[in-house]
Amino acid sequence: MEIQARIAGFVTLGQQLMHQNNPALEAIKQRAQTENAWFIPSFIDAALVQICQHFLQENALKDWAAMYPNLSKTLTQKKIGIVMAGNIPMVGFHDLLSTLLAGHIAVVKLSSKDKVLMEYIIHSLQTIEPIWKDQIIIQEQLKNCDAYIATGSNNTSQYFEYYFGKFPHIIRKNKTSIAILNGDESAEKLSLLADDMMLYFGMGCRNVTQLWVPTGYTFEPLLAALHKYDFVVDNHKYKHNYDYQLALLMMTRQFYMNTGAILLSENHSPFAAISQVHYQYYEPGNNPALNMEEIQCVVGNGGLEFGSLQSPSLYQYADGVDTLAFLAGLN
Repeated sequence: MEIQARIAGFVTLGQQLMHQNNPALEAIKQRAQTENAWFIPSFIDAALVQICQHFLQENALKDWAAMYPNLSKTLTQKKIGIVMAGNIPMVGFHDLLSTLLAGHIAVVKLSSKDKVLMEYIIHSLQTIEPIWKDQIIIQEQLKNCDAYIATGSNNTSQYFEYYFGKFPHIIRKNKTSIAILNGDESAEKLSLLADDMMLYFGMGCRNVTQLWVPTGYTFEPLLAALHKYDFVVDNHKYKHNYDYQLALLMMTRQFYMNTGAILLSENHSPFAAISQVHYQYYEPGNNPALNMEEIQCVVGNGGLEFGSLQSPSLYQYADGVDTLAFLAGLN
């Protein structure tokens, strides 16, 4: 199975996932939400559109593969253990795609939070290309692999280092994203920033959880833009977090702003609890002091475009580590 055949299989997957009349996929979406209440239909659809439009287009895949001349032209027998996250729908797909494109065997430990969707994706791939039945293996314990890719928290990363550290590996820890505003953003840009903040309930590492704003910044236009996400408070899991964080802010007498669904409070930490977004002030002309080891993306002034964070390209790798170069180098 040469690279072009692998690419053709991925393109077919994208076409199937975007097909308007797909009762099996609709049933899978409903099951996914039943098993994980964070996976609401609109957010599952957003993840599917991202995957299909940015990861599964023929030209994009060909250009991506062409960047790595040492990719194996035929299938290898190298086993890559993949520990997938499950904080947002199908977040582990890029690692699976990279491993299969490199020609390796993907030995996958699925997240319990995202089993339904990822099992459907894997079954679809194996139906499109039966040879992938031997190239994708789902296991609870990852043993006897040649290399590992593991995504988790700072705590689980220590576990991963202990078990996988002696093998070639990519181990990802907690990261989050920030926005730097200059104070003259248009209503359109603030609406896009709201997407960067609140898509997937703000639970992804590419979601903005801290804002840097110039001293004297007027928050009203941003708060107005955030009202497009008032619906998130209808989710019972989100509402529980919102009520708890609101009670904490009130009991500790901290100043906060509230849209009725999203809380903004001044805090130096880039990491914020679900339903909260932190902010910090900076003096215009002075760059904010950032700890880039904690930050996945910077959007806004001097960073990425507003609204782009949840639509990464194939080569915008998590933690800035080139996954496909790592996999190609194993040859």
